[in-house]
Amino acid sequence: MTAPPSLDDRWRQTHLGRLLGHAMRRFDARVLQLMARDVQVPLALSNLAARDQVSAAHIHITRHLSLQGDRLTDLAERAGMAKQSMAALVEQCAAWGLVTREPDPRDARARLVRFTPTGLAWLQAFRAAVAQAEGEFRAEVGEDVATVVALGLEAYAGGEGTAA
Repeated sequence: MTAPPSLDDRWRQTHLGRLLGHAMRRFDARVLQLMARDVQVPLALSNLAARDQVSAAHIHITRHLSLQGDRLTDLAERAGMAKQSMAALVEQCAAWGLVTREPDPRDARARLVRFTPTGLAWLQAFRAAVAQAEGEFRAEVGEDVATVVALGLEAYAGGEGTAA
């Protein structure tokens, strides 16, 4: 059975949420590609990125872990992930030498996730890759469009939402 000709379902491929998702995946993939080629990234991590072993999920730790360190629950909440999923990422990143888990001086029962020196080098490479990817975006769409997109996304992401 075919859909009536009056039903146009192209909107499913072009609505704003889908476009934002595609754009984010493209941006993250480019950042990881740049990091794989960055000589400042420790070789083992660069090789992992080049072999697609590092994913956008691992970028959540890079984006959300504060320089002072965070409890796992706070890190997971900030990243919008389940605690169990974040725990698995932290475990993998600890095995790669990006982060360490240390006792929390404020609560003996808790542990803090912190960047290691290798993790801080990774973070600097991430910063450089993000800057380059943003520059490429600006070059592709034009400075005016890039500015409007950035302002619009900032306003939208910072809003509480008005829909009921």
